[in-house]
Amino acid sequence: MNLHGIHHVTAVSAKIGQNAAFYTQTLGLRLVKKSVNQDDVKAYHLFYADKLGTPGTDMTFFDWPTIGAEQRGTDSITLTAFRVNGRGALDHWAERLRERGVEHSGIETFDGRAVLRFDDPEGQRLMLVDDGGADYEGEVWDGAGVPAEYAIRGFYASMLSVPALWRVEPILTRVLNFSEARRAVYPDARPVVIYNIGEGGPGRELWVMEEPAVRQAYPGAGGVHHIAFRVANADEQVYWRERIANVRLPVSDYIDRYYFKSIYFRISNGILFEIATDGPGFATDEDLATLGERLALPPFLEPHRAQIEAGLKPIVVPTA
Repeated sequence: MNLHGIHHVTAVSAKIGQNAAFYTQTLGLRLVKKSVNQDDVKAYHLFYADKLGTPGTDMTFFDWPTIGAEQRGTDSITLTAFRVNGRGALDHWAERLRERGVEHSGIETFDGRAVLRFDDPEGQRLMLVDDGGADYEGEVWDGAGVPAEYAIRGFYASMLSVPALWRVEPILTRVLNFSEARRAVYPDARPVVIYNIGEGGPGRELWVMEEPAVRQAYPGAGGVHHIAFRVANADEQVYWRERIANVRLPVSDYIDRYYFKSIYFRISNGILFEIATDGPGFATDEDLATLGERLALPPFLEPHRAQIEAGLKPIVVPTA
């Protein structure tokens, strides 16, 4: 059995209003869920995705306004790559980002594909990748002024930096069934090992850099908290939890996040993975037409709504 690709990526913001403006107004993603961190209900948890909130399109952020900036380094998740359809889409994005004052790399080549690298306002490292028109199971969001033919179509890959590849490679290949597909050179000349998740391709790649001479990263705003990988249902999740536990890798119990069910485990001190079910999805408690317009709370938190809302500051989103 294989995992089915990237489910979501969760990152950290200290400026959630600015964050919401960038991901919805600049990147043209849809805010599909405005909720709270279920382990820290004083913090918002925002979910940006395609029109439907399709698994594999969902970039989420914890709102921790007092946290410092991430100190970049190794033993961390270092980049999130989104997919777009064609070189023309990258040309559009290069101009759109320039018009909005977002510095970028210009269009480069990585692993035989055209790419565009840039950071969000807090230093979150992002990339757009030409997916060559590959199949896409979701529906792009057309409510943010980005032409549908150029819109972001979910994830292409995530990148890790590790101090010693031999320490994590057995977990990736022998436990998670990833396969080393090839090796490539990043645009800044650093070598990258490309792993396929299942059959590989857009949304099903993990890129790994080995950087033994780089200092340890320290988490913070502008950094990624964890990557989640997809399973179709609870039965598949049980299989993976047992598989992880059988090699004596510490793994959480099953956690019901209401929109999906999760298990968590670390492949190193600094890198946290999650395995999440595809369903039930973000429309389970809201109409599709109005996703993300109100504070959504899972049933076990709903009785505490008044207290939770009192502890949250309104999100002020600057206009473009």
